[in-house]
Amino acid sequence: MNDKSKETAGLHALYEDDPVTADLKVFGRVANQDRRGFLRGAGLTSMAALLGVSFIPYHRNMPQGLIPAAMADDTTPFSIEGKEGLTILNDRPVNAETPAHLLDDAVTPTSRHFIRNNGIPPVVVDADSWQLSIDGLVEKPLTLSIKDLRDKFEVVTRPVVVECGGNGRAAFDPPASGNQWTYGAVACAEWTGVRLADVLQAAGVQSGAVYTAHHSADKHLSGQAGKEAISRGVPIAKAMDPNNLLAFAMNGQPIHPMNGAPLRLIIPGWPGSCSQKWLQRINIRDQVHDGAKMTGTAYRVPRHPVAAGEKVAKEDFLIIERMPVKSLITHPATGTALSDRSLEVRGNAWSGERKITRVDISIDFGATWITAELGDQPNFGAWQRFKAQVMFPEPGYYEVWAKATDDMGVSQPFGIAWNPKGYLNNSMHRVAVRVS
Repeated sequence: MNDKSKETAGLHALYEDDPVTADLKVFGRVANQDRRGFLRGAGLTSMAALLGVSFIPYHRNMPQGLIPAAMADDTTPFSIEGKEGLTILNDRPVNAETPAHLLDDAVTPTSRHFIRNNGIPPVVVDADSWQLSIDGLVEKPLTLSIKDLRDKFEVVTRPVVVECGGNGRAAFDPPASGNQWTYGAVACAEWTGVRLADVLQAAGVQSGAVYTAHHSADKHLSGQAGKEAISRGVPIAKAMDPNNLLAFAMNGQPIHPMNGAPLRLIIPGWPGSCSQKWLQRINIRDQVHDGAKMTGTAYRVPRHPVAAGEKVAKEDFLIIERMPVKSLITHPATGTALSDRSLEVRGNAWSGERKITRVDISIDFGATWITAELGDQPNFGAWQRFKAQVMFPEPGYYEVWAKATDDMGVSQPFGIAWNPKGYLNNSMHRVAVRVS
């Protein structure tokens, strides 16, 4: 961990224990009676100095205990073959996210697609000899090569968002266990494959079918034979959705080895764990699948709101299905210094199985909002681009916030309720900007 990340971790720990005292200790800040803004001018001067500016124009709107976005993020690059600029979270298994400013594309380049592994990926992958089995509650069990998939079923190509259910976990207070993703465990690559529903229909799913069970070639970290790293599934109704893919290409090329080559599932709108990589078998079951990371608290949230840090009984957890409404500012990068007061803000927005209808931008800590120009959704499951021109009224420290709203009228919150595993954080994204 570098010096910056140590400082960031310490700052979060201090604010976790007592944000009011932390404001006083770190910035010499005392808030007004409504818990916003600065009561003491010295606190404002101190915070501005630490942020590298002389003034924070909209400080009156800043909530008490808010850690400035400029001090909340840490992006340390590392290198993986075929990837660029990703931030590693751990190396056993390999998990790496993409800094938000590297996701400034309608279609995410393969080199910038995040990596989420649960076990040890297969070392040698021969696409020509790869086989997929469909068995269980089917009329006609199938064994198909990738060539069979191409030849026997319609091939389709579409951009689809894949997002880890734990994306945003690093912001939970108290901390939740698991990879401490910030914002970058999400991507929208262009996937090519065949419809999962077409293959299941060819196998003839029986009337008693309840759930799919996905099985892959990756190995458990323990190396124990027969023990799976992950084996997820989805209800049959979701599996038969025509938007799901058995994908064998990524952005017009073979899938990157760390992204599931040579064959993976793409299940739009649901957690990325459902889009199993290195796929070898789909078993149709007469019960909810109970494979690795399908039981206990894995990829589950409490069925009712809980207090931060509260213990929750296992029977009170529900399996995560649709992902929530979300947006990501991809330009400017957080920490950007500007000499021009005019700025184009860009980003992406998505909402599980829904469409985005509006994105709003704020530069004054949410006091006022600017409606962004919103692009069309190219197909079900893709994200939508947005942009807005903003004008900073004077030099100083600013935060740019983004808030998306979907076609059911659901908007992103500023913050969300805590849950034990740190899933589904769709709080508003904010980036720091210094104007000279």
